[in-house]
Parts: sequence; structure tokens; C-alpha cells
Amino acid sequence: MSALPAARPDARPDDRPGARSGVRPEARSGGRPDARPDARPSVRPDGRIRCGACGTPPTAARGYRRAARTAALLALALLLAGGAATGCGGRATTHHKPGTSHEQASGNVGTLLTTGDSAGHKLREVPSQGAPEVQLALRPDSEDGWNLQLSVKNFRFTPDSTGGAALPGGGHAHLELDGRKIARLYGPWFHLSAAQVPDGTHTLTVRLYADDHTVWAVSGKPVEGTAQLTAPAPDSSGGHSHGEVPPQPPTPGQSHAQADRTVTIDVRDGKVSPAPARTELRRGERVALRVTSDRADTLHVHGYDKELALPAGQEATLILTADRTGLFEVETHESSLVLTQLLVR
Repeated sequence: MSALPAARPDARPDDRPGARSGVRPEARSGGRPDARPDARPSVRPDGRIRCGACGTPPTAARGYRRAARTAALLALALLLAGGAATGCGGRATTHHKPGTSHEQASGNVGTLLTTGDSAGHKLREVPSQGAPEVQLALRPDSEDGWNLQLSVKNFRFTPDSTGGAALPGGGHAHLELDGRKIARLYGPWFHLSAAQVPDGTHTLTVRLYADDHTVWAVSGKPVEGTAQLTAPAPDSSGGHSHGEVPPQPPTPGQSHAQADRTVTIDVRDGKVSPAPARTELRRGERVALRVTSDRADTLHVHGYDKELALPAGQEATLILTADRTGLFEVETHESSLVLTQLLVR
């Protein structure tokens, strides 16, 4: 009986006698017929297992893959966060955050009092020294109504930051006729149409507000200026008059005939119908906002600083040219309801 040949000390396991018997090559290579025998994991003299192809320990390779996945997820999260911060249209809306009131979005300037104006806006008390001041002057316009001038001191108009935190000496003004608000002012000049003033003697009041819609106040009193206005009776001879001229109801469709898009909104019992959504526009398009409210209110388009009086139970239409890109909120002042958002691309 012949002796078996002695195994070489450096021989691979599959080179030893009997190693090939009954075993298919693909079974020895992990099930892949095309796998290279030298690409299989090997046991090093120190007992560690390494990849036959690259020499990397399996645990280290898994660690590299986990690190790569973590880095990819982190990059995606940063990208999404950056997109949320800038908004869909570039410049974010200037309104306060959803779920907060105007006053809750304010800064720490002065002292917020419990008393407020007729619309419920809180008074923001500041020291008399360096406090905002305003005076009101008016003169008849040669064509219609009156031109109003606001002379302010220690105050500047800041339409771009309306809805943000209260900043010292900044904000806007409200114009009231006999205690009824008729306009929000973002500058020192305003044209008051004769159609807005009934005949007789009236009191005009301008009051200064901070960006968060709180009222600037000194010694518990709002910072405001007043002026008397006398509107003559309508001229029965048919000549020009500064008295009241009843507006004529427009022909159906006439007020928004030149608009590219029309958005119809109904406000009833504190609810907006249809539910507030985004209205997408291309830059340069004209949009008609047709709003009917069951209570008297004021519509305001943030970013464009356009306003529209909403008589109770009557449809009112505001036509706006979307010449600025961004996301702009349309809301009511008194009820603080969001009606829609204009997304201009």
C-alpha cells in the first residue's frame, strides 16, 4: 500500500488531498460560480478575518457604509431645512408665525398694557422722552377729496416689516373717520376720496402702531393726531363737489374683467370658504380678489401693502398686479383670518 503524499505547509485548504471530492467550485466560493477563489475571506495568522479582494475587515467595511449613509441623510436634512427657511417663492411672508397673535410676535420694547384701542390692539407704553409723535394736516384736492399729510417725529414708516416684532420708533398708522377705521397708512401722504366722507363736519384721527400692530402710547394714551374736516353737501346744479357721492354698483364681471385670475372668497361666522390655500401666479399677472364678509372688515395683502374695505354682506374686489415674486399672505385685519396665499414665481 503506497503512502499518501505529504501535505505542504503552505498549501491552501482546497489544495489538500480530498478537499475537492464531492464539492462544487461554486459552493466553495459562496454560491457564485463566477467568484474568484482568491476573493474569499481569509483568516490571518493573528486570527482576524479580512476580505480576499481588498483586505478590508468586514466590520470596518460595514462601518464605512454606515458612515456614508449617515452623511447622505444629514446632507438631505440640511437641504430640506434650507428650503423651508426661504419658502417656495424666495422672500418669506412678513406676517407673524401661525398660531400666534400680533402681540405675541412682538419684541420687548416698552411695556405692553392690558388696555387697547377699539379694535382690541394692545397699547405699548414707552417713555415720553424720545417717544413717537404725529400731527395731521389736510387740504382740499383740486380734483377730488382731500390730501392728508402726516408729520411724524421719532418715528419712521416700515411697511416691509409689518407683522414682525415691535421695533423702536417704527411701524405704520391707522386713519379713522369719526372713530371708524378707513385705511392703514405706510407713508406721510394719503388721498382721501370725497366718496368716503358724508356731508357735514367730521373728526379725522391718525394713530401710530408698531410692526406687531400694538399701539404706541405715552402715559396710557395712544400716540395720535386729529384734524377737523367739513364736507359740503352735494352740488345739486351738477357742478363739482367734495360731498358724498354714492358709488355705483359695477356691472357683473366689470370690476375684474381685466384680471388674469379671479379668486372668490366668502367669510361667514369666522370661517373662510373655500379653505385657505395657495394661489399660484406668474410674475406680471393680474389677480382679482373677490371677497364677501358677513361683518365689516379690512382685507390686507402683505408684501404688496394693498388694502380693501370689506362692507358687511357686500362683495368687494381688489385687483392686484403680481409684480413681485415670493409668498404673500392675504388676511383680514379685524378677524385676523388668512384668506389665501399668493405664490408668485
